[in-house]
Amino acid sequence: MAELMTVARPYAKAAFEVAREQNQVAEWANMLNVLASATGDVKLTQAIKTPAFSAEEKANVLADVCSEVVTEQGKNFVVSLAENGRLALLPAISALFNQFKLNFEKAVDVNLTSAFDMTAEQEKAITASLGKKLDRTINLMTETDASLIGGVVIRTGDLIIDGSVRGKLAKLSEAINS
Repeated sequence: MAELMTVARPYAKAAFEVAREQNQVAEWANMLNVLASATGDVKLTQAIKTPAFSAEEKANVLADVCSEVVTEQGKNFVVSLAENGRLALLPAISALFNQFKLNFEKAVDVNLTSAFDMTAEQEKAITASLGKKLDRTINLMTETDASLIGGVVIRTGDLIIDGSVRGKLAKLSEAINS
């Protein structure tokens, strides 16, 4: 997985720089998301992997399938990927592009798992507190998991804040057993 991201990073950076220069970051993000989703289709993936088609034909098929969102520059980008045998990298390129977009916008995606449904007021308070701590705009996604017993678990990137009762019990158990 790390190798895939390493190979995809230069393509994602190049696409992001072009999008940023043209003030079309959101459009490019949407286009790359659609292209990445399209490569998940089994029949389209088989067509892209078929050696009987030229790189340009493969790129044209993919661009035609996503013609509603693919711009002329986007099509050129897809052609470049096809010529280098990198169409399979589109999901990774899209993911990296979205990370660059979030960093550019000084935003971060945060997953909050709570034992009980959160009220809008509680979500707003947590969002404000995290925004201040991380110095970023927070895109909060919530879910409920009763197995936490109580409290919340907050995840963003490699930062995990476990304030759940289950997590505290696990730490207590570990301390007692060691």
